[in-house]
Amino acid sequence: MRIKLTQNQQKVLDFLKQKIKATGISPSLRSAASELAISHAAVAQTLKTLEDKEYIRREGRYSRTIHILDHTGDLHISQRQKQIPVIGHITAGLPMYAQQEWEGNLLVDAKIYPGQNLFALKIQGNSMKNAGILDQDLAICEPRQYARNKEIVVALIHHEEATVKRFFLHPDFIELRPENPDFKSQEYGFEDVLIQGKVIGIIRGPQGMEV
Repeated sequence: MRIKLTQNQQKVLDFLKQKIKATGISPSLRSAASELAISHAAVAQTLKTLEDKEYIRREGRYSRTIHILDHTGDLHISQRQKQIPVIGHITAGLPMYAQQEWEGNLLVDAKIYPGQNLFALKIQGNSMKNAGILDQDLAICEPRQYARNKEIVVALIHHEEATVKRFFLHPDFIELRPENPDFKSQEYGFEDVLIQGKVIGIIRGPQGMEV
């Protein structure tokens, strides 16, 4: 259990949270002292106390970067979030044209989704409902040009139609299998399917989406 803060220490911590949330970067000691109307030395001492009490973590003695910690000592969620683009629509059912247009950005927790260049696709249809992927869900995808058997992938068919299905490689063809008995598996030649990514998570509805 962390040691409680004094009123002045809490004031500095709240100031740091506000500035980091608004700008994405830590304020300088000079600007913090000016806006809080306290001395440079007082800010420096308070930061040291906040670090000793495990409310913040600094990257080195002279670094300006300050990380806000939660009660477990991990990064606060406000500093773990990152934006990923929502790209067009993807069909879980009948394939539709894959328009490479950004429809907005989605905030995700970087601790849950740590990969680079992730993107989100909006699902249309219910062919993957038994895998927990429903109509209008946002599929979080890791860009990839290969797939392993049984993985759920984003596949581009005939270079223009995109779909989300479970991938199976056979000796003579690629099978894209739905997770709904109302839909049939589709078989394609190797040259007809381009893997665009692997689905690594689902967000139900537009939470966190910024258009």
